[in-house]
Amino acid sequence: GIKYREGFIKNRYIARTFIMPGQALRRKSVRQKLNAIDLEFEGKNVLLVDDSIVRGTTSSQIIQMAREAGAKRVYFASAAPPVAFPNVYGIDMPSADELIGYNRTVDEIGELIGADKIIYQDLDALVEAARKGNMAIPRFDLSCFDGQYVTGDVNESYLNRIEALRSDEAKAERAASQNALSDLHNSEQEMSAD
Repeated sequence: GIKYREGFIKNRYIARTFIMPGQALRRKSVRQKLNAIDLEFEGKNVLLVDDSIVRGTTSSQIIQMAREAGAKRVYFASAAPPVAFPNVYGIDMPSADELIGYNRTVDEIGELIGADKIIYQDLDALVEAARKGNMAIPRFDLSCFDGQYVTGDVNESYLNRIEALRSDEAKAERAASQNALSDLHNSEQEMSAD
């Protein structure tokens, strides 16, 4: 009997924030991606629902925005189980240490994102619901949730190499190196023009 309301207006031209390089850019982009409608939050207990929580940046920002718009209590529901392991099959997800679900309890995650309570989808229930579409499928790739990689060839060494490429620190180092090369190239161009 609780009404569904849209409390945020979404800017569809902002990309997925969890894959953006750098925490400052992710935080800024969340504020550009969503705008709270104060009337929907003021003096209310609200349940926010999102598809997943990857780093926690978006979740914590929208919880804060809901509180700024006047929400009394903010509950948060994720339609996916805790994302605790990196995806190695094509999605540029961060290293395990940058995932909010890695080595944390549900209560710790809720505290980190600022929710009064957090509710996660149960992994077994998710698999059961997905299999209803095709019961012939015995297993899905659940590696982001359970750390079991379907190809069987993902080990600690491989994950360390991925982390060395995907972590915020690694991306910042590459960007600094590219900027240095660009500056060097530009200064050489200036000298040859003289």
